[in-house]
Amino acid sequence: MKMGSMPIAVLMQRRTVQHRWADEAWSAVGVVPDRGNLPTIQVLSESPERDYYLVSGLELELYPDENEGYYENAMAPMEGGRAIPVRASVSYVEGTRMFDSGENADGVTMPADIYSWLAGYLRQHYQPKPRRGRQHG
Repeated sequence: MKMGSMPIAVLMQRRTVQHRWADEAWSAVGVVPDRGNLPTIQVLSESPERDYYLVSGLELELYPDENEGYYENAMAPMEGGRAIPVRASVSYVEGTRMFDSGENADGVTMPADIYSWLAGYLRQHYQPKPRRGRQHG
């Protein structure tokens, strides 16, 4: 059963990309309350590289079976209105566990000096397990 709702508008972005399957990428980049006086689609800025527009007429809905998720999102570390990372890892497995448990994990490009540091650690402390052919489940 729905316990609450709020009208909202979503700030969308279109940006030009160089990709063999797409010329542009679209993403939601913000949200604001909709006080009822917004047009359905309002172009905010346009350029060949990037467009911003606001889409209204959407509604946030709250349901009691999602309370734990709402709480986790509301308690996310913020400082000055900005999200603050609380943990960093170079482990693919740890990142996968975070996704599987519902945590947010953003992947970023590893700078060369951090990669070099990690490679040195692995040379000193890691011995790959020998592969034993194809494993069947």
